[in-house]
Amino acid sequence: QVQLVESGGGLVQAGGSLRLSCAASGRTFASYAMGWFRQASGKAREFVAAISWSGGSTHYADSVKGRFTISRDNAKNTVYLQMNNLKPEDTAVYYCAADSTQGPRLRVGAMGYDYWGQGTQVTVSS
Repeated sequence: QVQLVESGGGLVQAGGSLRLSCAASGRTFASYAMGWFRQASGKAREFVAAISWSGGSTHYADSVKGRFTISRDNAKNTVYLQMNNLKPEDTAVYYCAADSTQGPRLRVGAMGYDYWGQGTQVTVSS
């Protein structure tokens, strides 16, 4: 069982940076792949990035590749999303999620994740 809490969202101008954190509880964190998703107002939730349990494999949505970096520190039970060169279209509520299946492949669909945080708002002004 995992509980997730996001932090680090806020208001930033286009071109700026934010670093989101996702703090996890539970002793099984290190065995879970983790993902970040986002949901803009009136739109469906979409995949942003994922990272394997070891941190050795990552995957990004095309819309954020080259600008965002996902990382994790298992000793701190924390996953991060470093967001650089932010654009107005990045405005959304950002959620972290945990995949408890322990499979060999990173998942990009929201249905593949078992545990979710409550989200943190990111607003990018132009």
